[in-house]
Amino acid sequence: MRLAIAAERITEQKADLVRDISELVDVPYPSWPVLTQDLASSFTQHVVLPPDPEQCRATLHQLQVTVRSPLGAITLHTGGILVHEGWLRVYGGSGGGPDGLPSMAEVNGFPETVEADWQPPTGLIIAHDVLGGVFELNGMSPEAHGRPGRPGGVVHFSPATLTWEDMEMGHSQWLEWMLDGGAANHYRQLLWPTWRTEVAELGLRDGISVFPFLFSQEAQQDMAATSRTAVPLEQILDMHEDLREQLGVGAPDEIGAE
Repeated sequence: MRLAIAAERITEQKADLVRDISELVDVPYPSWPVLTQDLASSFTQHVVLPPDPEQCRATLHQLQVTVRSPLGAITLHTGGILVHEGWLRVYGGSGGGPDGLPSMAEVNGFPETVEADWQPPTGLIIAHDVLGGVFELNGMSPEAHGRPGRPGGVVHFSPATLTWEDMEMGHSQWLEWMLDGGAANHYRQLLWPTWRTEVAELGLRDGISVFPFLFSQEAQQDMAATSRTAVPLEQILDMHEDLREQLGVGAPDEIGAE
């Protein structure tokens, strides 16, 4: 793969003055042409959702990264990407309305108008899976928010352990990992024989609630024997936050409940 690797400014202190959208878009060597080729050559099943150009530009403006980075390119040019037959949902710059995939701005609670000193509280949520797993880009102070890894690194919240783990890669590496089959391998132990059918029937704001819970021995031994119900993904994320607090796994934190 030849993903363009540019400086990703999500972890940098923002300047007092917000960069104009033209400074973020009109740059040499944008990543989108290369990323498009990598998507086309990937054997990982995926769907790029169409963007709303105005929404995408607004999201990029608040994000304050240029389209030289894959993060900026995905924000400007997509309404999100569905990966591994919809199991993993990567957020783009625009949303699909009340029944469609939320935008990156909605999931991360971006302000309605651009604020120079605003940052996501813990880090930038970049993807959720249908079981309530989360991928996030660390902010400036991971330890202060109970996150492992370095600033700007990708971390993963696993509903099978209710803990965060360091992916030991940046955003560009994470995209490459995902498109090279990393997502399919990552989730292989959580799949059950009818998962494709159940995921295909979900709305893009819904997830699959599993009982016994994913962290239980019963679920990990036999996912096919669990009871699975389609519910709003927000409900699953709220449940995971409550479980972390009740079980003393970690401090309550935001894992993407809108």
